[in-house]
Amino acid sequence: MKRTLFVLAATAVALFSLTVLANLKAQPAPDTLIEGYRLVEVASVSDAMEQLYKQRGYMSHEMRPLAPTKFAGPAVTVLLKKEEHQEGSAASQGMLDAIDNAKPGSVYVMVLEDGGDFAGIGGLMATAMKVRGLAGAVIDASVRDTPQIRRLQFPVFSRGVAPSTTINHYRFAGVNVPVTCAGVRVNPGDIVTADEDGVAVVPRAKAGDVLKKAQALDDTEHSMLPFIEKFKSLKEAVAKFGRI
Repeated sequence: MKRTLFVLAATAVALFSLTVLANLKAQPAPDTLIEGYRLVEVASVSDAMEQLYKQRGYMSHEMRPLAPTKFAGPAVTVLLKKEEHQEGSAASQGMLDAIDNAKPGSVYVMVLEDGGDFAGIGGLMATAMKVRGLAGAVIDASVRDTPQIRRLQFPVFSRGVAPSTTINHYRFAGVNVPVTCAGVRVNPGDIVTADEDGVAVVPRAKAGDVLKKAQALDDTEHSMLPFIEKFKSLKEAVAKFGRI
């Protein structure tokens, strides 16, 4: 009897182990590239883009967060065109579908044509992004319902805050199309990274090299800090490390 119980227990453990291994194999591998961008400073990413490719990778200084934050992820782009109409929310359905179809970890990048005084998103859209696991939102326009968004602790960058709506003033014009957001070209899948310094965009094809360079710049700068504190000289630190 004891032997039978032992065999049954061993079989159950083996089956459980196989199930766990199967579940682990079914899980997608973590995107180490995105993880790297979540750690590196946006200023270093901006510098890396300029030093490697002579390209501006940062958005306008007007793009500011509602609260201190740091995130990174692949872009899901949404474009709205200015158009007065009376079709109500039906004309904007595409921007909602973009949220429901976005993969967890994505960054919702919305551009409103001449939309500075219009709120591109509010509390409802931010709540949907939060529960669907999006990393953050970057809105080339204003936002509203800021108390709710702050309570959600969902990261949002925008040009400002306004109580207005896009309904009957804008029409959905495309999802996952190339857009120019706050001065920077963003293609679907590009890496969008943000912190309190601002927002930077890295073309996916260049993301590996830019990350390595940004990490090196971070390491150098972080090594300079204790040197400056010890020797009390910025000039000597720059001479030694070659960075400012």
